[in-house]
Amino acid sequence: MPNIFEEVDRLHCEIGKLRPLTKNELQQIKEYYRIGLTYTSNAIEGNSLTESETKIVLEEGITIGGKPLKDHFEAVGHSKAYDLITSLSKTKNIEESNIKELHKLFYQKIDLDNAGTYRKEKVFISGFHYKLPIPEKINDLMSELIKKFNKIRNTCHSVQFAAKLHKEFVFIHPFIDGNGRVARLLMNLVLLQEGYNIVIIPPILRSDYISSLEKAHTDDTKFIEFIVSCVKESQKDYLRLLQD
Repeated sequence: MPNIFEEVDRLHCEIGKLRPLTKNELQQIKEYYRIGLTYTSNAIEGNSLTESETKIVLEEGITIGGKPLKDHFEAVGHSKAYDLITSLSKTKNIEESNIKELHKLFYQKIDLDNAGTYRKEKVFISGFHYKLPIPEKINDLMSELIKKFNKIRNTCHSVQFAAKLHKEFVFIHPFIDGNGRVARLLMNLVLLQEGYNIVIIPPILRSDYISSLEKAHTDDTKFIEFIVSCVKESQKDYLRLLQD
């Protein structure tokens, strides 16, 4: 693979020169990405709230007329999960319990019985041509996933590592629902732990995102390249915020 991380590294260096940020700047950045990540990640999965509506729901705690209650629960739940990854970003480790807690925070208002609990039934994803693991294998697969990634995290570029964790988690698909959102939260957790900013995947790129993820079953090059491109755009956005 050519050095697709060269521009990422350059932008990362630029961002580093603007640090440390003030307490007020850090808080503003955190809230900016709370809205951005919550809106985009939910929208990719079909949530009908716009970015401005997501902001109103999270900041003012009111519902939007004509929008499903489930969409509001997804916004509030994702926001709570976002707080958890910012808290966990102070360490350089990921535990299986962290993943279950992320899902529980996001999903508990939607389906309390399945929140934070691995699925006990088979699931099928329309548009995907690969079978997902049967429920009986999930505990072992997740345990292996955590051991593997905590062991290899320093053997490749941080962005590549984050993309691969996202990919492998989705291929296990341990929860009955909400796996994509947890995968993006996990990817961002790794990036935060490694000193990067939050990466946003715009809903308009959903088709490219899903397509590259599907191809990653046999070759993850395109998926990693896709994530790298999103990281670069998020870095540029981050720099614009700080420089403005």
